[in-house]
Amino acid sequence: MSLFDVNLAPPVAVATMSDGENRIGLDAFDSWNGLLDSVEASPDVSALVVTGNGRYWSTGLDLDEVGTMSSNERMAFMRRVDLILGRLLTAPFITVAALNGHTYAAGALLALAHDYRVMRQDKGFFCLPSVDVGIPFSPGMSALISSKLPQPISHDLVVSGRRIGGLEAAANGVVTRAVPADQVIDVATEYASTFAGKDPDVLGTVKKRMYREPAGMLTVDL
Repeated sequence: MSLFDVNLAPPVAVATMSDGENRIGLDAFDSWNGLLDSVEASPDVSALVVTGNGRYWSTGLDLDEVGTMSSNERMAFMRRVDLILGRLLTAPFITVAALNGHTYAAGALLALAHDYRVMRQDKGFFCLPSVDVGIPFSPGMSALISSKLPQPISHDLVVSGRRIGGLEAAANGVVTRAVPADQVIDVATEYASTFAGKDPDVLGTVKKRMYREPAGMLTVDL
């Protein structure tokens, strides 16, 4: 079963994650790849908004599932996380994460791989708690963070593992805008629509070149 409910109405597709905390397990890879495939195959769609429902955007890896894996399985799993991040980072269309709620760990990395982020300002946190979870970032994940977040906030979030709300995230360049909860989807969709009509080949190319270091580390298919 797909993680997403998708509306491909042009020019902006809206995908809603609808699986509780929207954690990333093995099934999530097919869902994310399927979503990106469907947008790429829709010539009249030039932007994608991804949101969640309720209190959560995504709380990251399904640690219960990861905990059952062997060392080799875990390495292969984390490599697949890298590949999704790399594909999203260099997508040949505009991507906007509409952060309706908690955005943690690998979920926060997925949000950072989007072109823009709109976050609710009243509740919900953004957090990169690798130091507390005990799973270090891959080199590509670290490069993604460094490429998307300015210093000193990137250093602070990574070494402290602390969580920040929407207003602090917007003030420090972690998200593009922080708005009331009932405006997140509308603002994200309106923002995405302003980029309609961009040439997908050129857009994909400029992203790959702009993010050459993290994209090269995350993705083997560039």
